[in-house]
Amino acid sequence: MRIFLTLYFLCDVDELCFSLFAKASVFLNTLTPKFYVALTGTSSLISGLILIFEWCYFRKYGTSFIEQVSVSHLRPLLSGGEGGPSPAGLFSVSGDSESRPSVSECKVWRNPLNLFRGSEYSRYTWVTGKEPLTYYDMNLSAQDHQTFFSCDTQQQLRPEDAVMQKAWRERNPQSRIKAAYQAIELNSECASAYVLLAEEEATTIAEAERLFKQALRNGEQLLVIQNIIISDTNLLVYIKRRLAMCARKLGRVKEAVKMIRELMKEFPLLGMLNIHENLLEALLEMQAYADVQAVLAKYDDISLPKSATICYTSALLKARAVSDKFSPEAASRRGLSTAEMNAVEAIHRAVEFNPHVPKYLLEMKSLILPPEHILKRGDSEAVAYAFFHLQHWKRVEGALNLLHCTWEGTFRMIPYPLEKGHLFYPYPGCTESADRELLPSFHEVSVYPKKELPFFILFTAGLCSFTAVLAMLTHQFPELMGVFAKAFFSTLFVPLGFFIDKMESFMPASFWHQLSRI
Repeated sequence: MRIFLTLYFLCDVDELCFSLFAKASVFLNTLTPKFYVALTGTSSLISGLILIFEWCYFRKYGTSFIEQVSVSHLRPLLSGGEGGPSPAGLFSVSGDSESRPSVSECKVWRNPLNLFRGSEYSRYTWVTGKEPLTYYDMNLSAQDHQTFFSCDTQQQLRPEDAVMQKAWRERNPQSRIKAAYQAIELNSECASAYVLLAEEEATTIAEAERLFKQALRNGEQLLVIQNIIISDTNLLVYIKRRLAMCARKLGRVKEAVKMIRELMKEFPLLGMLNIHENLLEALLEMQAYADVQAVLAKYDDISLPKSATICYTSALLKARAVSDKFSPEAASRRGLSTAEMNAVEAIHRAVEFNPHVPKYLLEMKSLILPPEHILKRGDSEAVAYAFFHLQHWKRVEGALNLLHCTWEGTFRMIPYPLEKGHLFYPYPGCTESADRELLPSFHEVSVYPKKELPFFILFTAGLCSFTAVLAMLTHQFPELMGVFAKAFFSTLFVPLGFFIDKMESFMPASFWHQLSRI
């Protein structure tokens, strides 16, 4: 330090810079290969220690230490703001985790908004040449139809139902359609045969609606003629629901809402069919948010099973109250208001229930046609929800922006969602294998919430690996690496020398002399 101060006061600034640059060049040329070995080895050791510390901190707290320090302390200083709440801790939900009852992890549910095979799934196959449905998914549907539309005693009374039992099990669509026509030959008023034709032979929604209406007339006449059979009632519920979906797809949304409400009123005990999810989607299309809130008040109960539709619709309504004026920068300065906190908590709740949905809503991952069956909290449910509800999120100004700013905060609160939950039971570990059976092979199944490593951990790991390789090469080839290091540092100092030369040419010598005196 004394030498440097002496040089500073005795020499001009330009002479000082030139002398330091020259001495640095001479020093680099006199370095031995052993020095490079020690230098790279020390750098590798330091990088390794930083990497180990970062990894341990990430495993314990679920975030990068360097990233947290940068966001929490450095950014407020650089932006000139006062120390406010950090974004990492800003968008979080307080509360203790509660013990949840054990549930069946991989129960597969019928998709309440499943598409029509003939008029929708088949069109996709004609255009792309890809099969949107897996055999496993279609086999589940066949089992549903067999158990839902017929019973053992019926086969002795109505032979057409025995034919339909075989029709549902046929793998070839043409074989199923042929069997349906055989059932109609046995009984021209076979309602389940018309259902199959409406699902698979009709190439348009209007044609499917016409066949469903025919099936409804036949089914209602059958109930009047003979005693009510449980399977006939189930068939009527199915037909009325599909007719409501046809009206919704054809743009008659008010008519669809009326049909769904009448169906829920007529059969209140069929909650397992999740008809209310059809109602929620239709009401959102009408932008009747007060009615949506009324439906949620009835079905978003702690004693009732949850779904992505329930959780994310609730989050959408709460986000709608604040999303148009929400700004993450303003929220980090002043803190969250009560309404904003409620919206953030609702998003965290929804993301904890199904963490796959945000990537589809934010269009970070491409959508496909939803399957006929879904696995709750799985990728299949996320595809089914986002396919029908993405337009409703886009319609609410700022809702997707709020979701983008807050959804990752859930995993800062719950670093290990497979082992511990916050508002729900731990995330089931078997969802990936079940989703691979439900979703087509060309779709990349989402395995989130597997946490992605922060950038700083990846950067430190890369730096550590690079310096370790450099140290090994220097140890094996010291002379060659010494030549390479000298050439590298000489090249590195070329821009600095060019900059000093330019400064000397632009600035007069008297300026440097006066500056050195100051």
